[in-house]
Amino acid sequence: MSKVTIHMVSSLDGFIAKNDGDISWMRLDDSFEEGIELTDEYIAEFLKKIDCYMMGSRTYEHALKLGWAYGDTSVFVLTNRDLPKIRETVEFYSGDLKNFINDKLKPKYKGIWMVGGAEVTKEFIRLGLADEVVISILPIILGDGTLFFDYIGQEQKLHLTDVTAFKNGMVELTYELINNVNQ
Repeated sequence: MSKVTIHMVSSLDGFIAKNDGDISWMRLDDSFEEGIELTDEYIAEFLKKIDCYMMGSRTYEHALKLGWAYGDTSVFVLTNRDLPKIRETVEFYSGDLKNFINDKLKPKYKGIWMVGGAEVTKEFIRLGLADEVVISILPIILGDGTLFFDYIGQEQKLHLTDVTAFKNGMVELTYELINNVNQ
């Protein structure tokens, strides 16, 4: 069974980027002795659950600037803009999201991860296309910037399914979306 996961890294106050788009604050230097160590082995095992990634155009542009972190895993960029295709594993899509998820992605992929941005994430929640939300909260308060969730326009109930604290100070919360219209 396929699962669509929204994943976002955010500050404690809910921002995913500074007003100028800067995300350099995501580098961690905190220490929490009781947390899990983010080793290469831990990350490799975690990434085995992901068959494909989806992202908005600004997230794609950030990924190109920062260095491609998605390897040879399929990446679908949701955009109306004409962007450079830098890898064979990248495809661009513009159109009906429900058809795209239900007819193209779910029959082919099991672990579908939406990794940004804020506008696309809100649309996935509004349309009931996500099964879970994973929020990685970093130990910083930015005070201003681009909010992860802002003005979605509807209530969405969640059920906490997992909490993980890491040695670097990050806390990861996993929520199942309740009353998803696709279930």
